[in-house]
Amino acid sequence: MRAIAITRPGGPEVLELAERPDPVAGPGECLIRVAASGINRPDVLQRKGAYPPPPGASDLPGLEVAGVIVDGDASALAAHGFKLGDPVCALANGGGYAELCAVPVGQCLPVPQGWSMAQAASLPETCFTVWANVFDRAGLQAGEALLIHGGSSGIGVTATQMAKALGARVFVTVGSADKAEACKALGAELAINYREQDFVAEAKAATGGRGVDVILDMVAGDYIGRGVQALAEDGRLALIAVQGGVKSEIDAGLVLRKRLTITGSTLRPRSAAFKAGVARSLRDKVWPLIDAGRIRPVIDRELPAAQAAEAHARMESNQHIGKIVLTW
Repeated sequence: MRAIAITRPGGPEVLELAERPDPVAGPGECLIRVAASGINRPDVLQRKGAYPPPPGASDLPGLEVAGVIVDGDASALAAHGFKLGDPVCALANGGGYAELCAVPVGQCLPVPQGWSMAQAASLPETCFTVWANVFDRAGLQAGEALLIHGGSSGIGVTATQMAKALGARVFVTVGSADKAEACKALGAELAINYREQDFVAEAKAATGGRGVDVILDMVAGDYIGRGVQALAEDGRLALIAVQGGVKSEIDAGLVLRKRLTITGSTLRPRSAAFKAGVARSLRDKVWPLIDAGRIRPVIDRELPAAQAAEAHARMESNQHIGKIVLTW
């Protein structure tokens, strides 16, 4: 099969088209002939040598794919309601930048009706991450206020639509006016330009001084301390990345007085059983919203797989709005 390999740690140029042996589906797995592969920040970190794949995972980058099931564990497929020939999108443990990818069947979801394969490939990693952190860990409820850092990212556009569709108020931080408008079009009530505005003051003003109930933070660094200030009583901060650094000062007194929860997680090392549980929640709670048109695809670029280096450069430019997808 053709695949995109990381030839050495480095910049986007180290991604090269290569030939690799076809993977084989093991127990509990299926083999997907990949039509499209989603691009995610962890792929960039892996390319730089800063995020090695977990034991047993492919050394090829790629955490989400869409395509057709061409082989697999028959009993596992039947147990999850799939069969050979079904179009699916899936969360992969690695190896998604390739024409074939073996994934646990429990991490597959049906391609939404009317969505292209490229659009479907934009779903798994973001949907799994948002559900596990915003809804499971942080417990966002209808009527609560959610602040999303990086509102125009793949995670951000998914979190905005998902939270809005499930009845929450949504605020986002962005770096430009065009990103602000894009986020508002997706359902964000307030888009805060972090280059010009203080998100703590803006979030408090929008909630009558109360603060927000949940923050989805992919920045970390000093954003954590500022997030503690922006949270309401019994607020929850869910950390999913550390793009702004791993150290922060927080006012521990505010944590105590406001009964705050600060939590974090990374998805890739979690067990297949955990990810299958998230997939079931998505199929029950989120896929009906997609089918109803309340969550729609937001694709920044579709590029041929051979242009993976260009795709990574686009992501690292931070100019994108929504997902970047490779097509095979």
